[in-house]
Amino acid sequence: MKPTVDVNGEATTLHKRVASLDDAIQAMADTRDFGKHTKLRRVLEALRRVLKQPGGAAAIQERAQAIEDAGLFQGTDWASPEILLPALAGPGLHSADADTVVMEATSELRMLAVARGDYAHPTLPAEDARQFLSQVLAANLELLFGAPSEAERVQQGRTAELIRDLFRHIAEEIGYDSVLDDLVDEIWRILRQRPIQVESVQALITRIAVYRNDPDVALGPSSGQGIDRLITSLFGTTEACRDDPGIDVFHSRLEAMDAGALQYEATGFARAMHDTGLVSPYHAELLRFLLRESDYLLGEALGLSDTGRNCLLRYSDLVHRLIEVAVHPQTAQCVYGLALLLDRGILYEPPVVPALWRQLSLELSPVARERLIAAFGETPEPRARLVAGVLSMLGLPLGVGQGDNPTCQSARALSMWAYNDPDYLLQVVVWAARDDEILMHFEGQPISSKGSGAGVASTLPTDLDPVSLLVVPHLDRIYAEMGRRCVGRPGDPHRWVNPEFHGWWAARGFHINVDVATGNLVDLDDFLRQFHVSYHPTYNGEQPLIHPQPAGVAVTDSAARYVGWHAITILRVAPDPQDVMRVYFFNPNNDSGQDWGDGVVVSTAGNGERFGEASLPFDQFASRLYIFHADPLEHGVPERVPAEDIARIIGYIERSWGNDRLPAGTLQAQEGPAGLAGS
Repeated sequence: MKPTVDVNGEATTLHKRVASLDDAIQAMADTRDFGKHTKLRRVLEALRRVLKQPGGAAAIQERAQAIEDAGLFQGTDWASPEILLPALAGPGLHSADADTVVMEATSELRMLAVARGDYAHPTLPAEDARQFLSQVLAANLELLFGAPSEAERVQQGRTAELIRDLFRHIAEEIGYDSVLDDLVDEIWRILRQRPIQVESVQALITRIAVYRNDPDVALGPSSGQGIDRLITSLFGTTEACRDDPGIDVFHSRLEAMDAGALQYEATGFARAMHDTGLVSPYHAELLRFLLRESDYLLGEALGLSDTGRNCLLRYSDLVHRLIEVAVHPQTAQCVYGLALLLDRGILYEPPVVPALWRQLSLELSPVARERLIAAFGETPEPRARLVAGVLSMLGLPLGVGQGDNPTCQSARALSMWAYNDPDYLLQVVVWAARDDEILMHFEGQPISSKGSGAGVASTLPTDLDPVSLLVVPHLDRIYAEMGRRCVGRPGDPHRWVNPEFHGWWAARGFHINVDVATGNLVDLDDFLRQFHVSYHPTYNGEQPLIHPQPAGVAVTDSAARYVGWHAITILRVAPDPQDVMRVYFFNPNNDSGQDWGDGVVVSTAGNGERFGEASLPFDQFASRLYIFHADPLEHGVPERVPAEDIARIIGYIERSWGNDRLPAGTLQAQEGPAGLAGS
């Protein structure tokens, strides 16, 4: 790039600032590693001054390799671009700390240089860099198309506009079309996991719909090819709401319809709901309207199977009351939960129907009401919001997420109960919502959430679904207290905690391949053989898993480096459509699709997964497993497992989290008691 010059031929401000930047970069490059921090302030200030100028982003892009080689990113989170997460770029650019913004912006321009082929990075392919930038732009559309908010102007000043200039430069370089295409792909990837909480996805779809209708925004004719289905699923699902007329106008149109037109509306909404997993507010209004019509049309609007329709007809009064209380335009998403709840047939379990009637008339404690209002607002009222949450959890037990909280154990328990023991879940909800207390037992001794100390989470979670919002703080304290009662016992406390915390179906046989005292791998061959004979159909007599089982995995990043322990649920083991034996499991961390490095990429669709399941080939899953439960009376024949299969799995372990055999002490959770980690 030739520096811009004014009409008199004199160097412009940009030219001068780029020259200063070059000097600062060279000074850092000439400094030994231990002293580079002394040059950091000068480089950051020079970068900031260049970024503020027209053409500054392009100038930094040209110098991306020199900047990295000089050591700007050394010792920081940006040092390994191949493992950076697109989701974290937005918070960095929104930071009130100017240095963080400059570092993040410079990192994005490095990515752009790599993506454009200007910088052959040793660890980051050009296509990966391009994909990264597309996802960053897609997740921060407001920075690409919107003006700074008043809050941004106050907090970031001129930096807010600097970031928008940066985003426009990146988008012009990689193309606007790819931004929306990547965003649409990402939305569909998340929706195929059928999460309970879809507010962030709905917000993205809403923003895209606004930008597409803005004449000042040129997205290109081919961008976002799959977005129409998503937009119409929320705002124009059927003929009566195609123009997004508002709830009142839509209701008046329903009143003018005959039975045939109503059925057309009902089937249209049901088709869109089951296709996307999203529910339009208009769908909720239709369901309320159909209460005075017929159960046949209700069944059509819910898209029920034969099982679901039979449940609706058998328990019509209950279903009607659930809709009256819980289904509102503000809680429309629970319609999908209600449909799946009916299709699961769980109303035929004797305790569930009376438990739901109890839920409908439940008086909430003042604490529960305050928490629900603080998180979701006053409309509809908290009891309705909680019933809506119950419907979603019972319909989508694998859609439970832990939010941004270290409470994977509690989220797993809620999912497991909704999946396997729904009447117990309903009992736990009553205790938490009515009594502001949950009582459980550990080896015959009562544990009250009120009388227990702190849990793993240091603050009350706020980013959860209504049920989790009320229940998780209690479960977290009880889980931690169970761990404290295991202090002094040899080995890992999950041996005793998991069956007591989750339920009797958590098998009492316990296997772990990590020594708690040293953090080193132990008994690896026996551990892997026992896992095969317990779970692999070829070695366990083709016995399918009957109850979901708690397990613990060692999570690794995309470079196969150890990140931490995490609690998951093994759901089933079966061959996929390509006849590859896979472990299908539940991961409560909000998004199960993850790259764990060394070719271990968790799948959420396309390999025989049911909604909400994650999966890995059996040997890859075993390579990240460190704790599992099994029936102690079912021994199998471990010797039948081929040695080459065990060797292959150990190879995965040695190339990832077992590389240094784990330093002593890392098995203990940072904030948990008595060595309780996520397992």
